[in-house]
Amino acid sequence: MKGVTLDQLRTFCDVATLGSFSAAAERAGLTQPAVSLQIRTLERRLGVRLIERLGRRAQPTAAGSDLLVHASRIGDELAAAVAALAPHRAGTAGRVRIGTGATACIYLLPPVLRALRRRLPGLELTVETGNTADILDRLAANALDVALATLPIAGRNFQVTPVYADELVAVAPPDAALPPRFGAAALADKPLVLYEAGGNTRRVIDRWFARAGRTPKPVMELGSVEAIKELVGAGLGFAVLPRLAVAAAEARGQIAMRPLSPRLARSLGVVLRRDKRLDRGLRAVVEALSDLSPTSADAGPRRASAAGRRAP
Repeated sequence: MKGVTLDQLRTFCDVATLGSFSAAAERAGLTQPAVSLQIRTLERRLGVRLIERLGRRAQPTAAGSDLLVHASRIGDELAAAVAALAPHRAGTAGRVRIGTGATACIYLLPPVLRALRRRLPGLELTVETGNTADILDRLAANALDVALATLPIAGRNFQVTPVYADELVAVAPPDAALPPRFGAAALADKPLVLYEAGGNTRRVIDRWFARAGRTPKPVMELGSVEAIKELVGAGLGFAVLPRLAVAAAEARGQIAMRPLSPRLARSLGVVLRRDKRLDRGLRAVVEALSDLSPTSADAGPRRASAAGRRAP
């Protein structure tokens, strides 16, 4: 079948079923000589005669009848393939793979994903969590389509749009005597339970201490914000965590929290490969992530400056 085109097969099917070159030409919007040329070219490439004229009617030969069965199936499969792509063009189907950290996954993404599911019920959304470095590696390998990650993010291959300012606060056991605000010097003297070293959020925290000339010496380092909250609530130390992740636990009396002085926030950004083509499904996800809001009215983080946002 080398060199055989779908147009040739479609024209052959029209001639065979309509019994006329002129009728096939009218259906296809071609001239009759163009239809005749397509049939001759197809016969030459297949090495058999496919159409014969009996009186004024064109009919398939025995070889043509055999080809008609398969060509009709090919046409049906092509029509089904085109129909299957229609929802992708409309942005109502397809798949978008999102990478983010555990905190954003728990406290920011659920309302975003619910809204997307209502808007595009055929769109498959998958979420992977991990530290920023791992997420970016998977994004670079095209194993993820978009990431919501802690800034700063380097790399010429990435397009980064800051979208959310996530305030970090001091977190303490619920029965601890606390000042109205925590400075770096006072907090550095406490037993600290911090994020694992190497992640972007930990770097943001370490730099805050460093600006005050202090180096934190944590008694424990963990990768899970939920585990850190549990340990602090049990009286085993103090922590610096996103306000978004601890506001509900404070309201229940499980922990206490205080703002930091000076105020500290980490920026979250939408990250894409620069060469990533945005279909309608991915564009909808990017737009939704670029309009994030906290899940709780008490969470209080402020959105990043609009001047730092740029639509991909």
